[in-house]
Amino acid sequence: MKYALITGASRGLGKAIALRLAKDGFAVVINYQSNREAAEDTLKQVEEAGGTGELLPFDVSDPKAIETALESWSTNHPDDYISVLVNNAGIRQDNLMVFMQEDQWNRVLDTTLNGFFYITRRLLKDMMTHRNGRIINMASLSGLKGLPGQTNYSAAKGALIGATKALAQEVAARKVTVNAIAPGFIATDMTKELDEAELKKLIPLGRFGKPEEVAALTSFLASDEAAYITGQVISINGGLYT
Repeated sequence: MKYALITGASRGLGKAIALRLAKDGFAVVINYQSNREAAEDTLKQVEEAGGTGELLPFDVSDPKAIETALESWSTNHPDDYISVLVNNAGIRQDNLMVFMQEDQWNRVLDTTLNGFFYITRRLLKDMMTHRNGRIINMASLSGLKGLPGQTNYSAAKGALIGATKALAQEVAARKVTVNAIAPGFIATDMTKELDEAELKKLIPLGRFGKPEEVAALTSFLASDEAAYITGQVISINGGLYT
C-alpha cells in the first residue's frame, strides 16, 4: 500500500487532493487541526469512491504535536512509510503592513513555512531510505509576484518556493522529488470573500480555477511519470501571471 499525507485536507484544495490521490490508489492520510466533522466528510467521500483513508489530526505549527502524531502512525504501520507528502495547510491573515500585528505575521509563517519544515524533516528520512518519495508544496501566486495586503502570506509562500528549490537539490540523488504548485485564484473557502466578478476580469481565461484542477496537477507530480521533474514551481492561474 502506498501512503500519501495531505495536510489541511478537511476542505478546499486539500480535500480535492485527498480525493484525487485516493482515486489514484494511494491510502490517504487526512490531516486536519480542529474541524473533525469536515475531515470525516472527506474520509467518507474517499471510502464511498472505493478508496482507503484515515484521519490524523495535528496542528502543523506545533512540532511536538507533529512528532506525537507521526510516531503514533509509524507504530500502527510498522511495515509502511509515507511516500507522498503534500504540504497544503495554510492560513491567511491579510492586513496592510503598517497595521499588521505580530500575531498575524507569526501565525501565517508558523503554519505555512514552519509547518513545511517540521513535517518534511520528519518524513524525509524514510523517503530517502526507500529511495522513493514525492514532496509537493502548495505555494501561491502571492509568493511569486506578491500581493498588497498579503506581505505575511507572500513572505511565507515565497520562502516556501526557495525551500522547495534548495531541498530538491539535497535529496535528488535519493530519488526524492520536491516541487511546488502556485495556484492563482481558486474557488475555495479561502477565496469566497473576494470579489470574484471583478477579479475574473484580470484573468485571461476569465474564471477562477477549480480545486479539482489543482488536484489533477498534484496527482501527476505524485506519479511515477513525474520522476524527472524536481525543483520546479508550476503555476496554475488561468494566465494571470506568467
